[in-house]
Amino acid sequence: MIVPTKGEIDAPSSSRKNLCLSVVEPDIKDETSFQELDMILTQYLETLSERKKYHIGYPTNMHYEYHAILAPLLQFSLNNCGDPFTQSPVDFHSKDFEVAVLDWFAQLWEIDKDEYWGYITSGGTVRAISMAFWLGTTFKGAIDDLDFVIQTLEYCGYSNDRYYIHCDAALCGLILPFIRHAKKITFKKPIGSISISGHKFLGCPMPCGIQITRKSYVSSLSKIEYINSTDATISGSRNGLTPIFLWYCLSTKGHARLQQDSKICIENARYLKDRLLEAGISAMLNEFSITVVFERPCDHKFIRHWNLCYLRGMAHVVVMPGITRETIDSFFKDLMQERNKWYQDAKALPPCLADDFGSQNCMCSDSKMHN
Repeated sequence: MIVPTKGEIDAPSSSRKNLCLSVVEPDIKDETSFQELDMILTQYLETLSERKKYHIGYPTNMHYEYHAILAPLLQFSLNNCGDPFTQSPVDFHSKDFEVAVLDWFAQLWEIDKDEYWGYITSGGTVRAISMAFWLGTTFKGAIDDLDFVIQTLEYCGYSNDRYYIHCDAALCGLILPFIRHAKKITFKKPIGSISISGHKFLGCPMPCGIQITRKSYVSSLSKIEYINSTDATISGSRNGLTPIFLWYCLSTKGHARLQQDSKICIENARYLKDRLLEAGISAMLNEFSITVVFERPCDHKFIRHWNLCYLRGMAHVVVMPGITRETIDSFFKDLMQERNKWYQDAKALPPCLADDFGSQNCMCSDSKMHN
C-alpha cells in the first residue's frame, strides 16, 4: 500500500507573495508597477504553455485554437440570465447561441425541439437524484449498462412514470455517439435527462455543462419581473461567453471531426494500456473508455510533473484530444526510468491491484494467488 509522504501535500507557491494586492490606491503614473504586472502575467502564461504538454491526468481538452478569434468578445459583459428560450430585456447576452447549442444536442440525443428544456450551466455536469447512471465514471471510466437497467425495471413491473433516470455523460457524452457498436444515448429510451461537460472532450476554456431534460418535468418556472423572464436555472446569472465558444467549436468540428477525435483517443488509450501491461505494470481500460488506470507511481514529484490523478494505489491517464502517441511514449519512457529506481530494491514491490483491476490485469507478484 502506498502512503502519502511528508511532501505529498504541497506548500503554497512562493510566487503567491508577488500577487498580494495592496489596499493603497495604485499610482496610475507609475509605469514600473504596470511593467511588473505585465511581467507576472507573461511568466504565468509561459508556465501554463510549458505545463500544458504534461497535463494528462485530468479530463480537460486544451487542444483548441479558436481563442484568438473569439478574444474580442471579452470586451463585453455577456450575461445569459433567466430562461434561455426567453429573450432578455438587454442586448448583452448570447441566448441565441445558447439555444443553437441546445438544439444541436437535442438532435444528437433524439428529442424534438418542443419536447425538451435545458440550459448551459456555469460549472460541471448537473447530477439529478432518483437514479443516476454514469457514462464514464470519474476515476475508472466505467460505463453503466443503461439498457440492462431499463430491462430490469420493466421486468420488475415498473412503468416509466414510476422512475426517473438521469444520465451523467460528463466525459463520454461526445464519444459514445460516434463509436460503432457502442450503445446509444437517446431520449427514445425512458430517461429523464442527460448532461455533459463542455470543457472536457469538446474543449472550452471555461468550465461549463449542457443539461437537457424533458419539458414535461419542468413545472416550476418562476416569473422574475426584474429580468422579464421565467427562470429554473440554479445560478440565475450565467456566463454568456460559454455558449459562443461551444457553438463555434461544434460548428468547426461537426460530427466528422468528433468521430475522428473519439476514434483516435480510444486507439491511443488502448496503445498506452498495452504498453503498460507488456512492461509488467498493472493496468486496465474499460470498454469504449479513454481512461487508462494503472499502478500509482511512488514518487509524488513524478505525479505532479505529469499532473496525474490518483486514488489509493491507483493512478490514471485520460487520453484526451491533443495527447498524441509522442506524448504517451514520452510519459511511458519517463515512467519506466523512474520505476527502475523505485523497485531496484528486491524488497520494494508494486501494490497488488487484483481487487481493483481484476486478477487478469494485475501484474504484481501476488497475482497468481488471485487466479
